[in-house]
Amino acid sequence: METVGQAKPESPEGRVLDAAEELFYGRGLQAVGMDAIRAASGVSLKRLYQIFPSKDVLVEAYLSRRDERWRASLERFADARPAGPERVLAVFDWLHAWFREPDFRGCAFANSYGELGATHPGVAAAARNHKAAFRRYLAGLAAGAGGSEALADQLLLLAEGAIGTAAVSGSAEPALHARAAARALMGEGS
Repeated sequence: METVGQAKPESPEGRVLDAAEELFYGRGLQAVGMDAIRAASGVSLKRLYQIFPSKDVLVEAYLSRRDERWRASLERFADARPAGPERVLAVFDWLHAWFREPDFRGCAFANSYGELGATHPGVAAAARNHKAAFRRYLAGLAAGAGGSEALADQLLLLAEGAIGTAAVSGSAEPALHARAAARALMGEGS
């Protein structure tokens, strides 16, 4: 994910969301309280609750912003490649770069769903919406490469499996293995 070079937002809302993203992604939703977000953001607790009236509202805003940033970064990277199979394979190149980031902890949406999805409808919806949007993007790439809806589903499973495996193993290599499998699925050889 593109985080290098982003300027620290000056608005209190931006500072709170940056702090929430770093802490929620790094430690988990349940482990981080509003006081920790206050301290990390430099925004008073009163102002924090004026912007985000509850932790639930903040969690949903964090996931929404994370989804937008994650997908925009991936799309910028992949869409810069030639249409067709190279654009599909670029998804796995982007994943490989993301997995190599020092703060990589897997999928924020799968992590959040695992923590709160059964009891928090907003978290469950955010996770489902993120995965559905990722699948739609892959479907467009698959179609551009002459592939079917079935190929899109297979690419999604390869990408999601690589994300989970990389998070657990601490290795970026699953992206390369998934890329090779995607190439084979598209009949591009290995």
